[in-house]
Formats: sequence, structure tokens, C-alpha cells
Amino acid sequence: MSRAGKRRAIAVLFAVLTSAAVFGQPSRSFPNRTDSLKFAAIGDNGTGDRPQYEIAKQMENAHASFAFDLVIMLGDNMYGGQTPADFLKKFEQPYASLLKAGVKFQASLGNHDRPENVDYKPYNMNGERYYTYARRNVRFFALDSTLMDTKQLAWLESALQTAREDWKICYFHHPLYSNASRHGSSVDLRVTLEPIFVKHSVDVVFTGHDHVYERVKPQKGITYFVSGAAGQLRKGNMRPEEETAAYFDQDQSFMLAEVSGGDLYFEAISRTGKTVDSGVIHRTGR
Repeated sequence: MSRAGKRRAIAVLFAVLTSAAVFGQPSRSFPNRTDSLKFAAIGDNGTGDRPQYEIAKQMENAHASFAFDLVIMLGDNMYGGQTPADFLKKFEQPYASLLKAGVKFQASLGNHDRPENVDYKPYNMNGERYYTYARRNVRFFALDSTLMDTKQLAWLESALQTAREDWKICYFHHPLYSNASRHGSSVDLRVTLEPIFVKHSVDVVFTGHDHVYERVKPQKGITYFVSGAAGQLRKGNMRPEEETAAYFDQDQSFMLAEVSGGDLYFEAISRTGKTVDSGVIHRTGR
């Protein structure tokens, strides 16, 4: 076994459960334990249009019985105008009930976001384009994939190397793997980031940019999700390939996840409340 393989020593197994049932109570894919980390993921959400509000309502409904306290934002959090009135319409109003309940949103920037948005307090970026934080046994890394410069790469190497949590989850805007026809895989970014992710045993990566949902079969031991349809949608845009494990491109969607010990459970949920993909990633060691 190679040195990288020995360092990683991680087995990934999927139990994929697809359901057309309306989302009410969390599905059987979630243990919904009191001591677990529960979070949601949204990408390309900031339109201020009706579908964004309807996704937000589904998030609110889910929160009533699956009390996630974190939302990771995968970029393009704000389209068009970005005045205080826009932030009100495209963020504060649609997610008002979640914000009131104390749910913390942690943003990463997309190509439609303005650099100064790092100072918008509800995004919890604290003025930084890229940053890291820990929740329970998970270390998150929010990156700026629009400007992946040498300074950010050096920071990422150091932050990943010193992380001591069981799980390492990275999230940013441009997907390393995507089979949507509008954008597809950011191959140059993959060439830069994937060796770092493999070297430092990243477990899961969440991205947006393509306005669809896609789950990619594990690549070099890493699970990749594209979840860029929490506001925008490119209906029928997917062109699934052999590496596509599951996809949904017929409506807006968002994700829920729960990390309990060595397991990460996930669901992708549509604007009408249907679970369109679900499963579990089993992490068995390094």
C-alpha cells in the first residue's frame, strides 16, 4: 500500500435509500440523536424569488423535528443587487425563523458574491475569505474557490495538517466533480485541491455552482456532493456519467446531514418536500 494509502486507511460504504415520500419526520436514514451534529447545506440560494422561500420553508419544517443548528452555504449566496435591502429580501426574510431559533449560517463565497460580503455578520465569516471551525467531532473548512491563490493553499495545508477532529469536511463553490452540462467539473481546481485533500484525509466535500443536485461516487476515498439548487435551478441540466451515484435536476433542493460517531447520514430534499436521495457514509478509521 502506498504511503498516502496507509495514511488514509479509510473505508467508505454507501447505503443509498431513495424515497418519493413527502418529508415530514426525518426519514429512517437519520438516527436523530441528541448528541450528534446536525446541519443543512444550501448553495446558489440568494435569489429572493419564490422558490428560495419555499426551500426555506422546507428547511423550517425539517428543523421542527430535526434540530440542526448549522447551515453551510456553498456560495452564490446573493445574486444581483447586494444592498441592505437585498440582504433583507434574499437572506434575512426567507431564513427568519431559523435565525430566530439560533441556527448559525456559515458562508463561503461564490462568483456572484461580492468580496466585501465577508463582513456581513449573519454569514459568520468574520471578515475572512476562507476559515475553519469545529463542531463536535467535525472540522469544517470554508474555502474561496473563486480566488484559490498560493496564500490560501498554504493556509489550507497547515489547517488540515493540524486538525485533530475525526471528520474533515471542506465546502466551497466550484465543484471538483460535476456532470451538469452548464458548468461541469472545475478540472484546474481539482488538479490543485484534490492532492491536498487526499494527503490530509478529507472525508467529504460540498460544493454548488451547478444548479442541480448530484452525489458523486467516492473519488480517491472522498465523497463529493453538488448542491447548487437552493434558489437557482437548471432543470434537466444533468448528464449523468459512470461516476454519478445519484442526481436530481427537476426542482430546487437542499441537503440535511447528521454526523454521529463514524457515520455521516445525508438527505437531499426537494422544494415540495420529497426526499430525492439519502444514505450514509461509514468512516471506519485512518
